[in-house]
Amino acid sequence: MNQVLLITGASRGIGAAAALIAAKRGFAVAVNYASNSLAADEVVRTIRDGGGRAMSVQADVGDEAQVKAMFEKVDAKFGPLGALVNNAGVVDMQARVDDMSVERLDRMFRINVIGSFVCAREAVRRMSTRHGGSGGAIVNVSSAASRLGSPGQYVDYAASKGAIDSFTIGLAKEVADEGIRVNAVRPGLIDTEIHASGGMPDRAFQLAGQVPMKRVGSAQEVANGIVWLLSDEASYVTGTFLDVSGGR
Repeated sequence: MNQVLLITGASRGIGAAAALIAAKRGFAVAVNYASNSLAADEVVRTIRDGGGRAMSVQADVGDEAQVKAMFEKVDAKFGPLGALVNNAGVVDMQARVDDMSVERLDRMFRINVIGSFVCAREAVRRMSTRHGGSGGAIVNVSSAASRLGSPGQYVDYAASKGAIDSFTIGLAKEVADEGIRVNAVRPGLIDTEIHASGGMPDRAFQLAGQVPMKRVGSAQEVANGIVWLLSDEASYVTGTFLDVSGGR
């Protein structure tokens, strides 16, 4: 597998942790960000200071033209893509379904679902043996919310991740004989900044008692699973979900 990896939403949280670990494993990492260029540049700087290869690349994954341009920039800088992590995603303020606007739903599914589809499409076009590629691996970042539903808080977010689960299964079967493995991780309550986006920066810690292990997880713990799924150690693993949720 070509050791060129693109991680969407990699300027912070799980994406940034995955970028740092993957770089140490020999991947050349393209660090995608939507708006926080300073954070993305810091991830790149850390990787380069450690002797690794990295670049930052701006794109809103909810915009097809920006996604296509992003992949072209990675092609030009690093060459053939070998791996993709669909990590970029958004959450919104807590709300019941009967209070959700179409504008909110459109944003949620455009970024979390359609963005992942378009990024995977571009990756498959480059990696599939059907298209002259040499294979590769895709990891989609889903969520334990896809199993739990997030009632009274983020049913739209949970539904978007449910779509990612179905997408993972279908795409894995579709490209299994074309040299591409497709898997997903489902993080549980993880200590990242995404909770602040929903208006509850301490949400993970407030709900930690619901986790059988009685603690929240770290971005690095999720990232370890992502990078393992990308690696040759997982060479016979596809269409699989790795729950990183403390048993929840």
